[in-house]
Amino acid sequence: MADILQQIASNLYNGEAEEVASLVQKALDQGMPPSSILSGGLITGMDEVGRDFKAGDLFVPEVLIAARAMHAGMNVLRPLLSQAEAAGAGKFVIGTVKGDLHDIGKNLVASMLEGAGFEVIDLGTDVSPAKFVAEAQSKNANIVALSALLTTTMPSMRTTIEEFQRAAFRDKVKIMIGGAPVTQQFAEQIGADGYSDNANGAVAMARRLAGA
Repeated sequence: MADILQQIASNLYNGEAEEVASLVQKALDQGMPPSSILSGGLITGMDEVGRDFKAGDLFVPEVLIAARAMHAGMNVLRPLLSQAEAAGAGKFVIGTVKGDLHDIGKNLVASMLEGAGFEVIDLGTDVSPAKFVAEAQSKNANIVALSALLTTTMPSMRTTIEEFQRAAFRDKVKIMIGGAPVTQQFAEQIGADGYSDNANGAVAMARRLAGA
């Protein structure tokens, strides 16, 4: 059975969406637990993608193609996963802050987070502070990620963190930020719990925060 998990991981890495979905179904038909397919096939494949992306062997288009293959496998697997299995690494709310419509980096991070086993609630772009808080509360998320590509929208990150404080929900979530103009110094200034300047680092940071 380990062989089919290796095939799932390999085809995911190569972006073969239809083959990944077929192999996931085959593994299920053989009686393999959904959680084993998730961890041993899909997450293993995306971890390899993340490592090679960090090393410069893969680039954004290739990572997004691999992420599509991962989603194809998840579409087969998700209905069979228990709630605990589906959110094994934690619940993660992500979005681009108010006033900012850029989403390529945010989409990349969201895909890699789902590949790492997080249940990802993607709010899209131009997300108001109130919506971040409402979604985090309603979904009982444990991590929130704020993205910005424009220096003019970076203040929305501070405003969003302040909104969590006003809602008395700040101590319930870890908040991480990222985006081209964002720095570690800015993250510390506004009281964020984490910062990363790349997608692979964001996944590593999310894992650390989820375990904290």
